[in-house]
Parts: sequence; structure tokens; C-alpha cells
Amino acid sequence: MAFVQQSSPHAHNARPTSRVMLWVIIAALPGLLAQTLFFGWGNLINVIWCIAVALASEAAILALRNKPVAFFLKDNTAAVTGLLLGLSLPQFLPLWVSAIAVISAIVVAKQLYGGLGSNPFNPAMVGYALVLISFPVAMTTNWAEPAMLWKGAPGFGETLGTIISAKQTAVDGWTMATPLDEYKHKIATHTAEEVLRHPTFGTGVARGWEWVNAAFLAGGLLLVVLRIITWHIPVAFLAGLTIMSLAFGNNADQYAPVTLHLLAGGTMLGAFFIATDPVSAATSHQGKLIYGAGIGILIYLIRTWGNYPDAVAFSVLLMNFAVPFIDHYTPPRTYGHHKPRRGLASRDQG
Repeated sequence: MAFVQQSSPHAHNARPTSRVMLWVIIAALPGLLAQTLFFGWGNLINVIWCIAVALASEAAILALRNKPVAFFLKDNTAAVTGLLLGLSLPQFLPLWVSAIAVISAIVVAKQLYGGLGSNPFNPAMVGYALVLISFPVAMTTNWAEPAMLWKGAPGFGETLGTIISAKQTAVDGWTMATPLDEYKHKIATHTAEEVLRHPTFGTGVARGWEWVNAAFLAGGLLLVVLRIITWHIPVAFLAGLTIMSLAFGNNADQYAPVTLHLLAGGTMLGAFFIATDPVSAATSHQGKLIYGAGIGILIYLIRTWGNYPDAVAFSVLLMNFAVPFIDHYTPPRTYGHHKPRRGLASRDQG
């Protein structure tokens, strides 16, 4: 009797990359909706534009590499990169600046390393960090003032016109510093009570931002439930940030309180959608805990004593550097062995 001989793997994944990325997009929609409701049309315009530029950039570089364009575009990874950048960038950022961020992410950080699965750094965060360093004025003065979409926020046409006009300075009456930026620069000369009177904080933790982070938290939990991601990186990320904040920032008259760190800025977006990138993150469960905790700790350090008020991008990229080292010393136990073979000992035993 003849047997069919096939090489491994013999187990087949029921969810291809395209479906996994589609779930990531779906899970991010509540956050995008919250951003639109509380900060106007800017992020929605950014998302549409960034996804279009990402797809065009990926198609162009794939054609130059003589790769099948349609085959790779349909995995939705370029769309996710564009989505993450559109969610992260300021609402009134000029189109050409966001285009530079997206092209850098797709062409430099992804395709020049070989494409999907070969990039050592998170592509979206490479693009974000590049434009933040290169265009600091545009990246820090174009955040929208918290205003409900139906009450006070500029209309779609006005927002689009402002973004297309490529203004490099804040739009009077429409823009405002982020809560983390406002607190960081004012707390040195004011008390916490005085700082929190600023309109960006409203009557809650950070006006509008707490709802945006809650929406991304809900979407992130959906990804965990669906097993698109595991809980290790987000939990370690938030735990590292919380522990650092409680340990060093218990005096609100000196440092931002823990609630502001968790519910303002890109914390939940970073914890569930950015840090969990399956290519550039650590792979073992123990490694993911170390990786996530490292990001949370670095975020607090940079936010508190560095020059950047949010710091998610730089923290993720710094820990991307450490991933090969983390993976080398935290491999899972090999089937049939009592202990995992780690570090230099694994070479001697190999």
C-alpha cells in the first residue's frame, strides 16, 4: 500500500495572515470611532490617506522586486501599517508628512529587509519616529482640541482643507497640546490642581482621551479573546508602566499620576496593537513578559525625564533591538526535555 509522503508542517493554520490582519483592523475600529467623535475628522482622514499610501508604496516596491503584487497586498499587512500610523499621527498633520511616515514604514522598515516576516523593527513605529524627529513642530502642534464631532469640532471639509494646505503651525482655535505634554511642561511651575484646570483635561482624566483609550482597550481584549494576540505583552506593558508610575510618581505635584499615564496618549493603542506586532516582538511567553515590561518601563522613563511626552514609538523600537537577546535566553522547553536549553549552554549541548 502506498503512503503519501509529505514534509512538515502537518498542522494547518485555519486563519491565514489576511484574516488575522482583518481582525486587527476590525478591533481598531472602536478606537477610530472614539477618536472621530471626540477629536473630529482628522484621524479618519489620516487613516484613509495612510492606508492608500501604504498600499501604493507596497505595490510599487513589490513591482520593483519582481514580486507578485496582488498576492502580497491581499495579506492586509500594509493596510494595518497604514491604519496604525493614521491612528497615531496628529489630527491636523499635513498630508505630505504622513506620506513620508508611511513610505518610510513600508519601503525602508519592511520591504528593504525582505518584506513580511523579515523586518526587525515595527514598521509603523519606524515611520512615526522618523517624522517626529524630522518634523517636531508639525508633530507636536497639530493635535486637535477635544471637541465633540457634533458640537464644536471643525467639519470634514474644513479639516481636509487644513490637512491639504500643509500648514506647519497650529490652527488657531482647533489645536491644543496633548494632556501628557501639557502636564509635563506645566507641572514644574504649577501645582497639579492648577494644571488640571486646563481645558484639555476637562472634568475627567484627560478630556476625550480616556474614552479613546477605553475603546482601544475593548478592541485589544477582543483580539485576546480571539487568540489573535496573547495577554502576555499587553499585561506586562501596562504592569511595567503602572508599577513605575506608582513607585516614582506618587506626588502629583511633581509627576503625572498613573491614571494619566494609562488613559492619555497612545497607551492602550500601544499595548494591544503596536507592541504585539508578531514579527518584531519577542516570541516565547516568558520573553513576551520581559519585552512588554521593558516597553512599559521605558515609556515611563522617557515620558517623565525625556523630551517626548508619549514615548510609545521609541520604547517599542528600543525593545525591538533587545528581542534577539531576549529570544536567545528565553526559549520554551523543547518537547522531550525537562528544561529549555538557553544561552551559551545551548551551544555546548548542541
